[in-house]
Amino acid sequence: MTTYKYETHLHTAETSKCAKSPGAEFAEFYKARGYTGIFVTDHFLNGNTTVPPELSWEQRIADFCRGYEATAARGARIGLDVFFAWEYSDASGHFLTYGLGKEWLLDHPDLLTWNGLDYFDRVRADGGMIVHAHPFREKVEVIHLIPGKTDAVEIVNAGRPDEANRHAADYARSFGLPETAGSDIHATGRPRLCGIAVSQRLTGGQDYLAALVAREAVIFDESVTDGEPFFTA
Repeated sequence: MTTYKYETHLHTAETSKCAKSPGAEFAEFYKARGYTGIFVTDHFLNGNTTVPPELSWEQRIADFCRGYEATAARGARIGLDVFFAWEYSDASGHFLTYGLGKEWLLDHPDLLTWNGLDYFDRVRADGGMIVHAHPFREKVEVIHLIPGKTDAVEIVNAGRPDEANRHAADYARSFGLPETAGSDIHATGRPRLCGIAVSQRLTGGQDYLAALVAREAVIFDESVTDGEPFFTA
């Protein structure tokens, strides 16, 4: 049976201040490792972004999309699917947002004035989905969990210690939330990669959510050195 592998959590140097590798480099990196696709999830304008706040909303969104667009352009040339998403910040929580596009952002120039709960409601009402990324990050004293408005939980994050990932898994299972994984990758030198594998090729965020809800996505956790994936239950 054919298996399609996806990276779900990735930051480009064009858009995320904390990232080191540009989008085109990431596309080549994942293509060489046999991935079908990747989701570019750069930090949004209320997070660790390279986008200057004094620009107009239209220019800020244009700049925000630079990382994704560079990745997608290279992906189209080499045969790697690249999907648009972002990481929204609310207090100490980070929430990956999938299934919506650039036009949705342009249509909501007041987005940064919404409170977090309104943001979740409006994203989901318009067909998007919310994944709580690394909900139990180390050195974060106040933890915000919003199970009633979260579509899935990232229970395996390559950048977090095992204890933090275990707490995330406990949280997801306590509330019956779908589980997923992502590398939270900022540079191609990362020795560990996490993501999901599915039997049907994804076409975007809606397919990703459907696979998680149906429990059809298999989490993998692999070493870049040996390339042998360890699939988790």
